[in-house]
Amino acid sequence: MRAINDLNEAPVVRAAVKKKPLSRHLVHLFLLPALIFYVGFMIYPILQALLNSFFSWKGLTRGEFIGLNNFVRLFTESPFKETFTRALGHNVIYFVGTMLAKMIVAFILALFINSKIKGKEFFKTVFFLPKLLSVIVVGFLFSLILNPTYGALNTFLGKIGLESLARPWLGSPDTALYTIVLINSWYGFGFAMLIFLVGLQAISPEIYEAARIDGASGLRMVFKITIPLAMSSIMIMTILTFIGAFEAFELIFAMQGSSGGPYYSTDVLALYFYRLAFGSVSGGDSIGLGSALAVILLILIAGATFVSMYFFRGKEVDS
Repeated sequence: MRAINDLNEAPVVRAAVKKKPLSRHLVHLFLLPALIFYVGFMIYPILQALLNSFFSWKGLTRGEFIGLNNFVRLFTESPFKETFTRALGHNVIYFVGTMLAKMIVAFILALFINSKIKGKEFFKTVFFLPKLLSVIVVGFLFSLILNPTYGALNTFLGKIGLESLARPWLGSPDTALYTIVLINSWYGFGFAMLIFLVGLQAISPEIYEAARIDGASGLRMVFKITIPLAMSSIMIMTILTFIGAFEAFELIFAMQGSSGGPYYSTDVLALYFYRLAFGSVSGGDSIGLGSALAVILLILIAGATFVSMYFFRGKEVDS
């Protein structure tokens, strides 16, 4: 009887074995919707912008093939070259200022939360709350706070006897860009803190115990142990901050408009692209010049990301 039952069950087992590889391949179909969206909204626009940058345009009509002429105009023809250079410099300042603020403040916050204190989850929630707000809302709120006439900041400075420090923070070319850098840093502190916190929590406590036995403590332990072992999170944050700085648009647009006022003192490449592609800066060649600038932005971001990953990977190997 047992042999008969084994014979009856054998075809069922063989069928299950045959069906298993098919079901395993069907799992990949769940990735298809995400792949379609990625190709449709990421790959296709990039390829289309690259193609458009090699042609002349008259409004929405594609003209003849002109090769790299749109790129040459951006770098050699006035006023394009002056605007590009100025906007690129502002992007660099935006990145350096945001990176320094996040590296110092967010890393200190991560060290604070990673220590043995009560209420860790409460502090993580409080520090991360600004990231839940819309960038447009943040820009509008800080525009009210920094208003030179009735803004809360200048009013507070006047109340405590520091009215000499009151400034038109967003109305002066000397302070507008740095003010927006600080606002953007405040907005991203919570996210950067969580990235650093993940890196800190991955460090084994035994390493700290061994370092204490050897006499290490305080800042020496931070610079010799914590920072080298948290290099992965630092790399991720550096790359994300660079990408965010060179894609900066919403906050500046919400606070200073499409021209990056006052007097283009907060103009960045993304705003310049917006004016080129959708404004009247370039006349009938807006699509060609705008596409060329988009390609340049892509090359800048991709190249800097590759260099950063190569640099930090070497640091990880050394540590």
